[in-house]
Amino acid sequence: MGASAPQKLRIVVGCDDAGIHYKEVLKADLEKDPRVESVVDVGVNADEKTAYPHIAVAAAKKVAAGEADRALLICGTGLGVAISANKVPGVRAVTAHDSFSVERAILSNDAQVLCMGQRVIGIELARRLAKEWLGYTFDRSSPSAAKVDAISQYETVPAC
Repeated sequence: MGASAPQKLRIVVGCDDAGIHYKEVLKADLEKDPRVESVVDVGVNADEKTAYPHIAVAAAKKVAAGEADRALLICGTGLGVAISANKVPGVRAVTAHDSFSVERAILSNDAQVLCMGQRVIGIELARRLAKEWLGYTFDRSSPSAAKVDAISQYETVPAC
């Protein structure tokens, strides 16, 4: 029995008006990447002004519903979209602006949503991080799996 080819990823992208440029560049990169099956854009477009919580939650709901495997969200800092996406049960969103954090977001935390800030990092770094992000897969047999399961349990059992 040979190894199967890695599953191609279904990605959803979104941003607020502070992240339009990066979203468009990263979306184009994702659409060209052979590891990506599809890219769905939940907004915003250049002529729109929609607050980041609405965009982040729309993207996160697609991940939670199984319509997308991962989401890439951009706002000014990457913080607001992460906070908003994390309000959707079953979603783990992180803000990461360096390679190690992007790696650990997947390998340690099984985060499905990567958030970045257009006002925080340069476009070339954002492009590199998005490319690296596609290459990581969470290992359910890793020691981190029990920790991810514990996080998920707090969605049904109150923490306090």
